[in-house]
Amino acid sequence: MKIDWQIKKFEELTTTELYKILQLRSAVFCVEQNCAYQDADGKDLKSVHLSGFDSNGDLVVYSRIVPPGISFKEVSIGRVISSNIVRGTGAGKELMNKSIDFIKNEYGKVPIRIGAQCYLLKFYSGFGFEIAGEEYLEDNIPHIEMLLSPAV
Repeated sequence: MKIDWQIKKFEELTTTELYKILQLRSAVFCVEQNCAYQDADGKDLKSVHLSGFDSNGDLVVYSRIVPPGISFKEVSIGRVISSNIVRGTGAGKELMNKSIDFIKNEYGKVPIRIGAQCYLLKFYSGFGFEIAGEEYLEDNIPHIEMLLSPAV
């Protein structure tokens, strides 16, 4: 499947793009994972949004890149999401690679910290992320901080 990628600051998003982002995040995080939480947490306003659309214009993968000092002292990648249409196709791996590449281009060789759902440890470890904290519950889902050390 060919994915059309775009990366935009919040103020560059169209209302339709923002709607699709919030719709996908709600469908997966709130409905599929049965979590009631405040998705509009204020971080979107300061973040860069990486979106992947299929040939029909549907949002199928998404992440937000959060500058340092907002979620963590390091730059971070959050709200990593794949729609059920593309799960298992490698689209999520492509999304993470593009997220990491953007950070390298924008910030240089810096550490990247994430708050990962524990069931995705193997996925994130595949990119070089290592456990960097104790397991904790966030919205009743086990999470753990992981850190990708900068390349030398």
